Amino acid sequence: MNQLAKQAPTAGLPAHERVYRELRAQVLFGEMPPGAPVTIQGLVASLGAGMTPVREAIRRLIAEGALRFQGNRRVSVPVLDKDAVQELIHARVAIEPELTRRACGHVSGAQVDTLRSIDDRLDRAIAGGDVQGYLEQNYRFHAALYSMANAPILQDMAEGLWLRFGPSLRVVCGRFGTQSLPDQHKAILAALSARDADTAARAMEDDVRQGMEQIVQSLE
Repeated sequence: MNQLAKQAPTAGLPAHERVYRELRAQVLFGEMPPGAPVTIQGLVASLGAGMTPVREAIRRLIAEGALRFQGNRRVSVPVLDKDAVQELIHARVAIEPELTRRACGHVSGAQVDTLRSIDDRLDRAIAGGDVQGYLEQNYRFHAALYSMANAPILQDMAEGLWLRFGPSLRVVCGRFGTQSLPDQHKAILAALSARDADTAARAMEDDVRQGMEQIVQSLE
């Protein structure tokens, strides 16, 4: 099970919500690779959950585009092609720099310090070749930053996009390693500290484009 899912505060949550969050984390961080079949029986065993909450979690993730229903009751993790990646690039470039721009108008010094701490852990993961750590801390950095934008609709849209490319990002890490992964977070942090919204947004666009370009290369 994904370590982040283990650490998430799920105590006291209804079973269907706990199972959904755990399965979502597995998809988001690529523990279920593109093309992997998803079965109710398999998840019941691996998550230690009942069939009803597992079915509900699968249904929700299909609705979010994180899983794909293929007919004959088969469900799998979607496999991205180049056209799908280009759509994701277009959507991410439209949304995530804008979230960064808005966050720049609200972020406090303490929040920048929080982002810097996450980025420090990300750097250690990159240096140590820790793929799981990289995926988790990279997501944490973006999610924390976007939560500071006070733009819940855009934030929800960004979350949905991350669910769609997360499994493929894991493939990139496995193919190219962590050392070659792009990281514009230092430029983003500097711009946030300076309250320079335009520079922060441009740095985020560079971060998005470079990361997605590696997914394109992994498809070739």
